[in-house]
Amino acid sequence: MEEKNKILEKEKFMKEALKQAKKAYEKLEVPVGAIIVRNGKIIARAHNLKETKIDTTKHAEILAIQKASRKLKSWRLLDCEMYVTLEPCSMCAGAIINSRIKKIYIGTLDEKTGAVGSVLNLFEDYTFNHKVEVEKGVMKEECENLLKSFFKMLRKLKKEEKKENKKKLK
Repeated sequence: MEEKNKILEKEKFMKEALKQAKKAYEKLEVPVGAIIVRNGKIIARAHNLKETKIDTTKHAEILAIQKASRKLKSWRLLDCEMYVTLEPCSMCAGAIINSRIKKIYIGTLDEKTGAVGSVLNLFEDYTFNHKVEVEKGVMKEECENLLKSFFKMLRKLKKEEKKENKKKLK
C-alpha cells in the first residue's frame, strides 16, 4: 500500500509539472515544466520562457529554483525535490547541484542535451560537494507525447510560414 501511495504522489506532482509544460506550449515555448516540493507541498512552479523573455537562461528548472529560493529565503534547497518533465541540460543540472536539491524526478530523457545520463551525467560522473538523487521515467509517455506534439506543430507552423513567404515574393 505504501508503494502505491508513493507512485500516486509522484504522478500527482508530475501532473503539476505537466500543467506548467502545457503553459509553455501555449506560448510556443518548448513545453518543459518544473515544480519544487518541500514536505509534500509545492513551493515553486515554472515553465520555459526562453522565447518569451529572449533569454537563454529562462529554463523551467532555473525559474523554479529562483522562486523556491525566494520563498524559503535561502539559496540552499536542502529538503526539496524537483519534478521536471524533461531531463535537465548541463546548465540546469549544475543549478540543481548548486542549490542542493535532494532529489529530482524526470519525466522523459533528452537525447540531444540531457545532462543526467543521456549525453553526459553531471550527477554521477563528477565529484561535486552535493549528490542529487534521481528517478527517471515518471509519467514518461505523457511527457514525451507533449514534446512530440509540440515539435510536430512547430514544424507545421514553419512550413506554413515558408509558404506564406513564397506567396509574398511572387
